[in-house]
Amino acid sequence: MKKNVLLTLTALSISAFGFTLESSGIENGYIKEKYGKYGAQNLNGMPSLSLPLNWKNSPKNTKSYAFVMEDFDAIPVTGFSWIHWIAIIPGTTTELKENSSLENEDIIQGVNSWISSMGGLNKNDASHFGGPAPPDKDHTYNFTIYALDKNIKLQPGFYLNELYNEMDGHILDKVTLKAKYKK
Repeated sequence: MKKNVLLTLTALSISAFGFTLESSGIENGYIKEKYGKYGAQNLNGMPSLSLPLNWKNSPKNTKSYAFVMEDFDAIPVTGFSWIHWIAIIPGTTTELKENSSLENEDIIQGVNSWISSMGGLNKNDASHFGGPAPPDKDHTYNFTIYALDKNIKLQPGFYLNELYNEMDGHILDKVTLKAKYKK
């Protein structure tokens, strides 16, 4: 029983106010292989099939969402946390379908860490989902969605620090979902 409850909580994250984030792309606490380095879809060597995500119980007055997928387990390997996906999502949206990063024109995406010298992609290619590819061990990935009280106006290819500056003082709530990907 304990194990089932823990696995359910890993695949479904809930904030203090009931704001939830979940993904059918995660099973038993692990991101399905097709969404990372073992998947068939890639963009110039970067895994590019984004996971499906959905969220519920957003705070009242949510005007937009900001989404960040980050790998803190990359710090010992790269010297920094690896950004896999950042996006600005319209406030009327409650889900991103599988492959939204390449197919959904309503989201504005910033650059991921595949733009770094370790990834070697150009800004255009790195402005999408860059799936998990842990080099040393299983890594844990943090998927965080922020409900915002304003519409964020950034251009495609924005940087994470620009997003955080725009969000400052405008976060109504946030929720983080965590899952691992196998080395």
